[in-house]
Amino acid sequence: MEMFDGLKTRKFKITATAFALLIAGILLLALPVGIAEAEQKKQETEHYCLSCHGDPDLNMELADGETLSLYISPGTMESSVHSQAGIECEACHTEIKSYPHPEIEYRNKRELSRSYYLACRKCHSANYEKTLDSIHADVAEAGDMDSPVCTDCHGAHSVQALDQPRSVVSTTCGSCHEKVFDQYSDSVHGGALMDEDNQDVPLCTNCHGVHNISDPGSPQFHTSSPDLCAGCHADTELMEKYGLSSNVYDLYELSWHGVDVAVYKAMWPTIRHESAVCTDCHGIHNMLSAQDPNSMVHPDNLLNTCQKCHPDAGPNWTSAWTGHHEISFERTPYLFYVEQFYLTFSRLVLWLSIAYVGLQLLRSIVNRARRVSQ
Repeated sequence: MEMFDGLKTRKFKITATAFALLIAGILLLALPVGIAEAEQKKQETEHYCLSCHGDPDLNMELADGETLSLYISPGTMESSVHSQAGIECEACHTEIKSYPHPEIEYRNKRELSRSYYLACRKCHSANYEKTLDSIHADVAEAGDMDSPVCTDCHGAHSVQALDQPRSVVSTTCGSCHEKVFDQYSDSVHGGALMDEDNQDVPLCTNCHGVHNISDPGSPQFHTSSPDLCAGCHADTELMEKYGLSSNVYDLYELSWHGVDVAVYKAMWPTIRHESAVCTDCHGIHNMLSAQDPNSMVHPDNLLNTCQKCHPDAGPNWTSAWTGHHEISFERTPYLFYVEQFYLTFSRLVLWLSIAYVGLQLLRSIVNRARRVSQ
């Protein structure tokens, strides 16, 4: 009887194990199907919408007579970051609940795009808030409806990953700022980006910001521009990579220009001051290597650059300028001796003054002690 009970218990254990393995096998077999079904369900609305909007001839006429294409390329849609993240059409087109769709009441394409871009703030609220403080928003508020919104820079149905390739950031800005982009493309920065895909050179957004783009004509932007340049040109490791000096910013801060700008920046930040910053001498979007004959700081052009602020500067003006180099015996021997003289002389005067004051104090103490003793 006990042997029979043991066999019965063992049989039950075997049956339970087999049942568990059977269930696990079913789940494993169903898993790919479940994933596929979930993926299909996730894109169900997108596929449904493209059944009509995948027609290249689909369009409509707006109130002002413009023809609005309603075609969305399936390939473009599928490659967008929104589609890949499972974000469906109705996430942005919230007013479309069924077919036929409600009539579009926008008069022209621009009015439509400026209305639809507001959908971006539902997911990207922080960046949307930043755009409200940008120069673009100020221009739009002043009445220029062509001022860019989110979809003008990122696209609508074709939103791609950022910085792929890196140059796309500057080319996007260039779609509106064509003249500036042409200058940038020919500059030492833009040329390295466009021709060499250099990952170190600054893009438009590195200097102007991304969503909270400030007014480049403001006093604050002018006085803070040396700090922008220092972000790269004071980086020792980065500058060594290109054989450039990394102490240019420190030397600028010690110069009259740098000291003057620092005082205004600290005390009167909203007042524009004309003391030279980096861009006044090197250019803004058209910066070139100092060895380039077309550079504003090339030896042949330097006097003309200085005369923009110092119209009375003579032909010997630039020979007294050490540039962004420390004064040294090898480079500027005469200035080196003058500097050493003044450093020695000022220290001597300081110590003599301290000694004089100390002797005067000692004499005063001795005289007071004599008067007391009498």
